[in-house]
Amino acid sequence: MIFSDNEDLYSRLTKVLSPRMYERLMKIRDPTLHKWIAEVISIAKPSSVYIVTGDREDIEYVRKAAIERGEEISTIYPMHTVHFDGPNDLARDRKNTKILISNNNSIPLITTYSRELGLREIFELAEGIMSGKEMFVSFYCFGPRDSDFTMYAVQVTDSAYVIHSENILYRPCYDVFVEKTPDIEYVKFFHSSGELNENRWSKNTDKRRIYIDLEGATVYSINTQYAGNSVGLKKLMLRFCVYKGYREGWLCEHMFIVGVRGNSDRVTYFTGAFPAGCGKTSTVFAADIVVGDDIAIIKAVDGMARAVNPEVGMFGIVDGINPEEDPEIYRLLTSPETEIIFANTLLTDDGEVWWRGKSEPPKPGINYAGRWPPENDNALKIPPSHPNARFTISIRYLD
Repeated sequence: MIFSDNEDLYSRLTKVLSPRMYERLMKIRDPTLHKWIAEVISIAKPSSVYIVTGDREDIEYVRKAAIERGEEISTIYPMHTVHFDGPNDLARDRKNTKILISNNNSIPLITTYSRELGLREIFELAEGIMSGKEMFVSFYCFGPRDSDFTMYAVQVTDSAYVIHSENILYRPCYDVFVEKTPDIEYVKFFHSSGELNENRWSKNTDKRRIYIDLEGATVYSINTQYAGNSVGLKKLMLRFCVYKGYREGWLCEHMFIVGVRGNSDRVTYFTGAFPAGCGKTSTVFAADIVVGDDIAIIKAVDGMARAVNPEVGMFGIVDGINPEEDPEIYRLLTSPETEIIFANTLLTDDGEVWWRGKSEPPKPGINYAGRWPPENDNALKIPPSHPNARFTISIRYLD
C-alpha cells in the first residue's frame, strides 16, 4: 500500500488505533515506522491494534489474552500454560523459508527467491489475514540495554502467544524506541497465524510462508504458529544478526556461553556449539555460571574476544528431561513458581503437564494431535508428548 500523503497515513492509523494506542505509537517519533504499521494494517486489516509498552499492565494483558483466545491452556499451576501448534506445524518449515534476493542473485547453500515475486506473493496471501483480530505491536532489545552489542526489533502479530513468548525471552524496550528513534536501526517482523480451526491451530499450513527480506530488514511469517517460525526474535532474528556481523566484522553464533570457576574464584568463560536438538541447554547446567544456552554475539573489544547472550530466556526441548540426569532444569520445570509456556507436550485431564522423562506414566488428556490416547490405530504412532516439545522460561530463574 502506498499512501499519497501523511494525511492518508495517519488517517488510516486513527481509524484502527484507539486514542490511547495512537498516543503510544506517536511517542515513537519515527515516520518510517508509522508508515510501515499503516501499510501492515491496510494489508492485514485487523479490527484493532494494541501497542505493547512492556509495563506490568501490558504483560498481564498479553498473558490473559493468550488464554482467553485459546492459544494457551491453563494447568494446575497458575504460572504454567500449554500451547499446541497442531500436527502439521511442529517444526521449522525449511521448504518455505526463503531469503528474498534482488536482481536474480543467489546465496550458496541457502534457499533464495526473487524479492519482487516473494513480496508480491506474501502481500496477496496476507490480504485480510488479521480480519476480526487484534494486532499486537511490540518492541524489543536483542541484547543488553545501552550496549554496542545490541540490535533492536519490532514484532507485529495477531498472536498473544508470540508476544507472551517474546516477553519472556527478550527485553521489552518500547522506552528505548521512544528515546532513540529514528536514530537506531531495527528489524521488523510481520507474523499472522492466519485462519484458525476449531482447535485454534493454523488452518492453512499449505500456504505457510516465512520470507526473509534482507534488503528491507523485514521478515514475513504467515499461516504458522510454531515458535521457530513465528517468534521473530528467535530463529529469524539470528539470520539478520549473522548478516550484520558478516558486514561489520563480528560473529553471531548458535552457541551457548558459560562460566567455569577455577582457582581463587577465577572464572573462565567458554562458548560451545552443537547442532539443534543435541543438548546445548542440558550442557550449560553442568557449568558454574550460565550466561546463555543458544546464541552468542562475539566482538573484539580492546583486542579481546567479548561475548553477550542477546536473550534473557530459554526456548528448550523438554523431551527426555528427567530428575536423575537433569535435576536443576527439572526442578525449574516442575516448580509452581516458575512462569513457563510448554508447547506440544501432553496436558492431562487433571491439568498436569507430561513429557517423556516424567517418572509416572502418561494419563489421558490432549496433545498436539487432539485427544490422547486416540480411539483408533494411531494410538501407538502418536506419542503423548512430541519429540520436539518445548519449554519457554526466563533465564533469570537461574540467578
